[in-house]
Amino acid sequence: MDVIAALDTVVFTLGERPLTGLELAIAGGAALFLLIAVVALARAGGARRRAEAAGALRAAELEGRVEALLKTQAEMSGRMQTIAEVFSSRQAELNRAISERLDGMGHRLNQSVGEQTRSTHESLKRLHERLAVLDAAQANITDLAGQVTTLSNILGNKQARGAFGQGRMEAIVADGLPKGAFAFQATLKSGARPDCLVFMPNGAPPLVIDAKFPLEGYNALKAAATPEALKAAQGQFRTDIVRHVKDISERYLVAGETHDTAFMFVPSESVFAEIHERFDGLVSRAYQARVVIISPSLLMLSIQVVQALLRDARLREQAHVIQDEVMRLMADLGRLDERVQALARHFSQAQKDIDQILVSADKVTRRGRQIEGLGFGEAPDDADEAVEAAGRPRLAAGG
Repeated sequence: MDVIAALDTVVFTLGERPLTGLELAIAGGAALFLLIAVVALARAGGARRRAEAAGALRAAELEGRVEALLKTQAEMSGRMQTIAEVFSSRQAELNRAISERLDGMGHRLNQSVGEQTRSTHESLKRLHERLAVLDAAQANITDLAGQVTTLSNILGNKQARGAFGQGRMEAIVADGLPKGAFAFQATLKSGARPDCLVFMPNGAPPLVIDAKFPLEGYNALKAAATPEALKAAQGQFRTDIVRHVKDISERYLVAGETHDTAFMFVPSESVFAEIHERFDGLVSRAYQARVVIISPSLLMLSIQVVQALLRDARLREQAHVIQDEVMRLMADLGRLDERVQALARHFSQAQKDIDQILVSADKVTRRGRQIEGLGFGEAPDDADEAVEAAGRPRLAAGG
């Protein structure tokens, strides 16, 4: 009842019409419904507009994509055409390069074949030359074999073998000593003629060198196949050496005329080695007889020693001459020192004169600069005016 009464109560008057609470409630409900309807209509219109806008946007996007696709297709067509042109030009260049390469390879192949042909001809030519050299070497070997046979025949003859040993000894002595320091086949007072006399320095008696070649005993030693044959060969070899040593000792060692030691020259290193390896007693016996057994290498060494002794003797003989020359050289050095000192004094005096000339030239230059600074005929600057002012009293006094 209170609610109904409240609804019937006039709330306010609009113009001349009083409005109750119920009317206001109805009016508010109608207004609310109208507002809800308007809002619903607005939302429905907005959704439709948004749908239309989305459709338009999708249509625009689709149209844009179609245009882009058409543009891309056009670009692809252009690029394909460009690529086709590039491929065509590259193919032409490739064909040209392949043709050039083939031509170059053919040319180089022809050159290589030609060079190989020339090289083959040159190799064949060198081969023929080497075959000719080999033929010549074969001929030389044949000749050498004949010479070896001849040498064997020569060594088989005692006289020829002695001449061979003497010739080898003479070659060694002549190569190592100066002329006048030796004599071949010289005759002693007793009438004996050794193979070589080497004249010793300082008035010493000459040294006797005699060549011996016991080849028969050596060949028998090498050819011995049984102990009995070896013993016999050793006895023969020992007998030959003893006979040679005795011959040299008795015939060529003459007191006061020859040196107290003589050389027995064996012109074979193998024979010499055989003597020293297996026949030590022979070597000792030769030393006792004052005979030294030597080989070609030892003879070369002995000749070098003699050459050094001769050189030393000549130096001692010329010592006084060298001393006189040294004294003259010292005198020349003294005169040279005096002249160098005099030249140094002349240079020192010349340097002093040059220094004085430079001082005078400097003075003249400074005087000229002072005269130039006076500025005759020109407007003097401040420095010139000061110099002129300072010089006027002197000019007046002097005038």
